[in-house]
Amino acid sequence: MTTPNRWRWLAFAAVLAAAVMDLLDSTIAQVAAPSIRRDLGGSFADLEWISAAYTLAMAVTLLTGGRLGDLFGRRRMLMVGIAGFLLASIACAAAATPGELIAARAAQGALSALMLPQVMGLMRDLFRPEEMGKAFGVYGPVMGLSAMLGPILAGALIGADFLGSSWRMIFLVNVPVGVFALVTAARLLPTATATAARGARLDLTGAALAGVGMCLLVLPLVQGHQLGWPGWLDAMLGASVAVLGLFALHQVRRKRAGATPLVEPGIFTHRGYASGIAFSLVFIASLGGIVLIFNLFLQAGLGFSAWHAAIGTAPWAAGAFVGSAIGGITMHKLGRRVLHAGLVVESLGLLGIYVVFESAGTGVGSLDLLAPMIVGGIGMGMVFVPLFDIAIADVEPSEIGSASAVLQSVNGLSMSLGVAGLGAIFFGLVKPQLGPAQGFLGAAEWTTLITVALLALAFAIAYWLPRHARPVAATAPALDAAPAPA
Repeated sequence: MTTPNRWRWLAFAAVLAAAVMDLLDSTIAQVAAPSIRRDLGGSFADLEWISAAYTLAMAVTLLTGGRLGDLFGRRRMLMVGIAGFLLASIACAAAATPGELIAARAAQGALSALMLPQVMGLMRDLFRPEEMGKAFGVYGPVMGLSAMLGPILAGALIGADFLGSSWRMIFLVNVPVGVFALVTAARLLPTATATAARGARLDLTGAALAGVGMCLLVLPLVQGHQLGWPGWLDAMLGASVAVLGLFALHQVRRKRAGATPLVEPGIFTHRGYASGIAFSLVFIASLGGIVLIFNLFLQAGLGFSAWHAAIGTAPWAAGAFVGSAIGGITMHKLGRRVLHAGLVVESLGLLGIYVVFESAGTGVGSLDLLAPMIVGGIGMGMVFVPLFDIAIADVEPSEIGSASAVLQSVNGLSMSLGVAGLGAIFFGLVKPQLGPAQGFLGAAEWTTLITVALLALAFAIAYWLPRHARPVAATAPALDAAPAPA
């Protein structure tokens, strides 16, 4: 390790900064959506794509990003990802049309897929096994809080309107953070060499099949309501199943031939891990959609400013920070029971929000939402942090890298599905003939109940997850034991 021991926490801050930029930008555009539409024009489907393009591009390229880290070195790929992410952020801020913004957001997502897979491996490079517990103790709450801070930061920046920048500043704020991360990474991160086996090559066919399959799955969900669900969209959904099936078959054949697959097929033979994938699909989808829905209702429906909407959802972020700490502290003692508890608490918060909508109607204010938002955020945080360690508890040490990369990719895809699926339901329930406030109210109420139903489904799936979280000592060394697809 070339990093001086005394600088390891500052170097860790650079790694955290890259992960925080990704989590913030996965949600930061949602509060800004009405402001963006007023400035650039476009349809509601364009608003969905501004968010979905980011998470879809990330999900499509995440497996490949991890593999590139193994081939060319984690530090190098992290720095390439950060530099490209900064350029894409500037392109977002300079966009003159919805199409340009969507394209720049897709570039952001693809470049974030170069950064994220390197995080866990670099943590292992920076810290000794006995220090990994402290590192995860910082990582978990920071990630839990960052996942919900995007809308709040967006509201603050749009409300401040620095130099008339309006929504564009939500992307320019990445510049100082990214420059810090890039400079610090260049000076302090260990210059580890590539970890892939000599002669290993990127599975380009597998990467192409995975990317095409995911695009065929998400595009119809985003465009379906806008286009009236023509038959060719249904055909795309069917084609996505076939293409993803071909991807799975290709991975098995590549493994049998002695070549390195993009995904280790054996990870799906573990029932606990397969259940963790299903759990993530449902849980992260609920998270991806509900943030978009609340912000659209508060702004487009009730006429809240971006800053007012951010204040209205800030208690959720505060609760998420508390819940993340609770989940991180208790997961090794309670195991999957902390997920069940968190889902119950989050559902109670959402049901409280539904009751507020029912009772206050179009007169709902931020104070009305304060208590249920805090409760819901606490529940979400209790699930968000322990999920990774519980889902991978049963996989073999040699499969940790592949299992981690697939789970991260599924989380990105789930966010896209949540934004697209729940967004389509929401817009389908809006009744414009009743006026903005009343027309959006019913859509927000029903979509809140649908989200509670998704959490109930996740609660049932959680019974098939491993009973206990994977010990930190078992996870950390394995990052070197299974570098190939990490």
